[in-house]
Amino acid sequence: MLDIGFGTGILTTKLYENGHPIVGIDFSAKMIVIASRKMPKANLIEYDFSKGLPASVQTNSYDFIISTYALHHLSDQVKGPFIQELLPLLTENGKILIGDIAFQTRSQLLECRELNLSHWDEDEDYFVFDELYESINAICKVEFQRISHCGGVIIISKK
Repeated sequence: MLDIGFGTGILTTKLYENGHPIVGIDFSAKMIVIASRKMPKANLIEYDFSKGLPASVQTNSYDFIISTYALHHLSDQVKGPFIQELLPLLTENGKILIGDIAFQTRSQLLECRELNLSHWDEDEDYFVFDELYESINAICKVEFQRISHCGGVIIISKK
């Protein structure tokens, strides 16, 4: 399993404890130190994923590639190409699971922004599923499961 932006490893540690081999990428050395204490045998790599993927993770294949609350740091223009870079790393039945602040439509995002201006982070590009779908549906299967008024899970697999 590859975890992109694993932070302190809260989610990944559960999988690690159940015996799953973990490869993780995070830009923060401090987060890697914390996560390494929880997952001493995991392969945790300090790398800025906004520049793509480090070569060391591109030689493996993964049943799952996950990212929670990290990919909104990528611009909307970069998200599609980044996902295209991940697809060849999946095993035949592998999946990419992205949990993040996400909306089905641009109008839902704008409505949520208006209702939450004092908390809204203008430096982050939150997912709009309909737009992501249009940019990548020709090359992969893409689904969206809304979890809350401002969050969801995007499930991506090979066609």
